[in-house]
Amino acid sequence: MRPAPFDYFAPRTVEEALDLLARHGEDAKLLAGGQSLVPMMNMRLVRPAVIVDLNRVAALGAVREEAGGLRLGALVRQHALERDGRIANAAPLLADAAPLIGHLQTRARGTIGGSLAHADPAAELPACMIALDAVFHLRNARGRRACRAQDFIRGLLATALEPDELLAEIEVPGPPAPRTGHGFAEVARRHGDFALVGACAVLGLDAAGVCRHARLVIFGAGDGPHLARATAALLGERPAAARLAEVGRAAAGELDARADLHATSEYRRRVAAGLAARALDHAAERAEAA
Repeated sequence: MRPAPFDYFAPRTVEEALDLLARHGEDAKLLAGGQSLVPMMNMRLVRPAVIVDLNRVAALGAVREEAGGLRLGALVRQHALERDGRIANAAPLLADAAPLIGHLQTRARGTIGGSLAHADPAAELPACMIALDAVFHLRNARGRRACRAQDFIRGLLATALEPDELLAEIEVPGPPAPRTGHGFAEVARRHGDFALVGACAVLGLDAAGVCRHARLVIFGAGDGPHLARATAALLGERPAAARLAEVGRAAAGELDARADLHATSEYRRRVAAGLAARALDHAAERAEAA
């Protein structure tokens, strides 16, 4: 199949890209890696009148270390998450999740910002960014604004981006506690497929081994990533396997799980409970060993 006709622009600076968005608004689509947009255009699920290709905007491809954390340009390729030592050191959760994002060929082209802006409910990166409490830096021709990851995803393929805005940079903060660990687990029909259900967690302990920070996100079960409220029960105590399993079950109980041809809602809730407990357990083990 072929896409509907469109006008094509390839700016070389962020300012040029923003000017094009300001002029064309909802008629324009940004092209980054193209792993989602191009197939949708070929099937004519979307018919943009204007394509703004960001791949020549070098400023959007930078990786910077900052205050123990990271600044990731929106055009950083997904494959960089698994091969860049700076990312693995500052945000090992991203390095753990990266090999499960599609296949190597798609990760070599797909971008971090593209995955976040597309907001597929089964995608790994939006969930990880919420677990890491990342901040997204958005820009348009009028100015800039910051948006926390958990506020950026608004629902099924829906985000806080305005038609004239682009996601320019992702700020991943440093470790939230002296001893911090992460965990990631998902179930898919085959390696490289979208997750039927997944979970990721970040756990921070103080010097005495008491939990001071806990974030658990379940994805693939509903219309978007779910930041579990149940993890508040872990704060102020030493994580134990039985307690982590209990929190995992409680987090799964919060889900408005969907049913489709791949899985029932009950299946997704049951698997989510196990994956949530596993992610929390891995995070606790790594935090204790830190």
